[in-house]
Amino acid sequence: MPDSIMYHEGNRRLQDRFDSRRISDRLEEKLTHTEFSDDDKEFIGSASYFFLATADAEGRPDCSFKGGVPGFVRVTGAAELAFPDYDGNGMFKSLGNALVNPNIGMLFIAMHGKPKRLRVNGRATVRDDDPLLAETVGSQLIVRVTARAIFPNCPRYIPNMQLTEPSIYAPRAGHETPEPAWKCFDILKDYVHPRRPTFKG
Repeated sequence: MPDSIMYHEGNRRLQDRFDSRRISDRLEEKLTHTEFSDDDKEFIGSASYFFLATADAEGRPDCSFKGGVPGFVRVTGAAELAFPDYDGNGMFKSLGNALVNPNIGMLFIAMHGKPKRLRVNGRATVRDDDPLLAETVGSQLIVRVTARAIFPNCPRYIPNMQLTEPSIYAPRAGHETPEPAWKCFDILKDYVHPRRPTFKG
């Protein structure tokens, strides 16, 4: 498979060492795609969290948890999805990385019911003038991701966990989002930036 969208020389070196090149190529051929399927859309739309991997301009990595109520990540095109940036600690580690290195990875996991994983690798843009801002409660920025590779992962190591309710901090219509306690800590309270006005719903 000379035109792989999944593998580079480092992957190939280990695949050859462990004789897994054939299964790797088969998995890419049969499971990897560049447009979202109906199942992908349903799974992403039902997600209340995902993990976001980014790297800065020098390739130094960062991984972040992103959460919200189901529907906070939405598929917006054949190969595009969008998610909001909510009020946080102000460091902008993930989104700052995306501004200087748009290559990102997203991992969606279902840890309750039937375990499932879906990975989306692509390129991100971060905007403060996206039309979705006007309809996304609590969002201060919108991130759009153009998918390069979409692929499921084997869920065998996912623990079975129960999802009870969304975080009280997850923005949603008709719900006043409280401030987190850390913003009142003595060592931080005089340094906390004001929350940016967002769409209330």
